[in-house]
Parts: sequence; C-alpha cells; structure tokens
Amino acid sequence: MRRREFITLIGGATAWPMAARAQQPAMPVIGFLDPRSPHTLVDQMHAFRQGLKETGHVEGENLAIEHRWADGHFDRLPALAADLARRRVAVIVTNGGVAAALAAKAATTTIPIVFVAGDDPVKLGLVASLPRPGGNLTGINLVTSELTAKRLGLLRELVPGAARVAVLVNPANTANAETTLRDVEPAARAMGLQIQILKASASQEIEAAYSTFARARPDALFVGNDAFLTSRRVQLVHLATRHAIPTTYTVRDFPEVGGLMSYGPNITDALRQVGVYAGRILKDAKPADLPVVQSSKFELVINAVTARMLGLEVPSSLLARADEVIE
Repeated sequence: MRRREFITLIGGATAWPMAARAQQPAMPVIGFLDPRSPHTLVDQMHAFRQGLKETGHVEGENLAIEHRWADGHFDRLPALAADLARRRVAVIVTNGGVAAALAAKAATTTIPIVFVAGDDPVKLGLVASLPRPGGNLTGINLVTSELTAKRLGLLRELVPGAARVAVLVNPANTANAETTLRDVEPAARAMGLQIQILKASASQEIEAAYSTFARARPDALFVGNDAFLTSRRVQLVHLATRHAIPTTYTVRDFPEVGGLMSYGPNITDALRQVGVYAGRILKDAKPADLPVVQSSKFELVINAVTARMLGLEVPSSLLARADEVIE
C-alpha cells in the first residue's frame, strides 16, 4: 500500500467515529426555576435527581439541567422563566411556590411545565382540573393552605395559654401571603385567638418584625408558608430563640435547625415525584395526561430540646402523633 493511500485510510478511519459522535442527538435539557438560592435546597435537589433516576435519567450522562435561582427576589422570576423559554429547554420544573409556576406559565404555552404548588392549582388557573390538567402544566399540589387551621390548632395545643399569636408572611409572595391570611384569620377567631400580622421580604425586615415582640409580646408565632422564609430558617429560628417565642413552621427544615415545631407536607418526597414526572415527559408523556398529584405525606416534627428551653411540656397526645421528636 502506498504511503499516501495509507494516510488517507487512517484519516478516514479517525474521522468516521468523530462524525458519528457529531450526529448523536444532544442531551435533553431541563430548566429548573426556584425563587431561592441553591445552598438552601441540597436535600430537595438530591430527591429531584433521584426521581429522574427512577425514570432512567442521570444528569451529566443523558440529561442536562439549567438552573435559574432568584435568590429571594420574586420579581426576577418572570425574566428567569422567559430566559428558559427562549433556550427551548425540554421541560421547565418550578419549585418554591406559586409565583414560580405562574411565571413559567406566562413564559410559554408549549414547553411542558412541572410545578410544585402549595395552593389549589385549579383555583390559581394553572390547570383545568387535577385529574386532567389539559394544558402544558402538571405537577404536585402540597395542599399547605388547607393545613393552616390544623397548624394553628397544634400550636394552641402545645401552648394552651396562648391568647395572642403573631403571623409572619412575605408580602413579595402575594399569592402565598394572601392565602395564609385568608385561612388563618377565621381559624384564629374560631379558637378565640387574637392575631397580629407581621410582614417581611428581606433579612432586615425579618429583624424589624421580631423587634416588635419587645413591645407587643405575642404568646406565639405562626410562620407562613413561603420559600423565602424557609430559605431564612436559621435566622428565623435564631430570633425565635432570642425572643423566647414558641413558633410553628410549615416544614421540617425549621425544627431540624432548632425550631420548635412544624406540620406540613414532606417536601423531599414531593421533589422526588416532580423528578419522576419530568422524566416521564422526557419519554414523551404529555402534561395534559398526567394528573396533578396531591401530597399524601404530612409530618408533625417537634424539637423537644427547644420545648424544654422555652419551658414547655409537650403533651403526651402530641408526642404520640409526632412523626419525629428531635432530642
């Protein structure tokens, strides 16, 4: 064989697999939209990837994820959602509340969206119905708004002498704040409780809200369901400890860092289910045909160390119902 022919043959053999690789389809991309910061969601992201793995999708192997974090600035969500839509990702996943889901819905009518929402997604206009969503959205309904009266009742049971309860909401997350206030006010009246509304959408505003305790001295605090407030859980728990105020929260993240009590859905399990739905859509399932899943796992978590520090005796009835007691 002549040298030139040999070089041509070798060159062709080298070019062929390169050309074959170039013809392989690009990995699908999931856009992940959240109003918080990534360092606050390590467990949730692990659960989301676990759900994807259950459908045969592994990030970096046959899937890519584009993250968009609003870092607590809810007003950034529409622009972040629009950016994911422009990039034509295969699926948009929204986490951290209603605002992210509504921003994604406004950004596209064609890209499939899988959401996590605490309020009724039908009432919010996200889907036509729970069993038949009907459009390009489906997801998980945490039904947190329906638990407001239950959470308030558990707080009253733990602090039976409470007469005045402060309620903390994030006014920047309009939908969640309005829902919390709509549900907590009649529940408080039914229990004979007076409530005081506190609002905070920034770290400094949280400090200012707690500073009012020195003057108003409520008997307990009810922290509303909100992604930003959850991301500031260490600050909130520290301030509740400093002011010695019994506090109830929506998710277990709070008692895990020293908060008194939480009652609400298992968020980690919800994110796993979101991952499963996103993976099924990548395999050509249609959001319109995937029923909205309503959370069925609710947890009562009590931090017994914090209770003792506050001078509270946890009733045996509560201990018996608790899913976890942190000692």
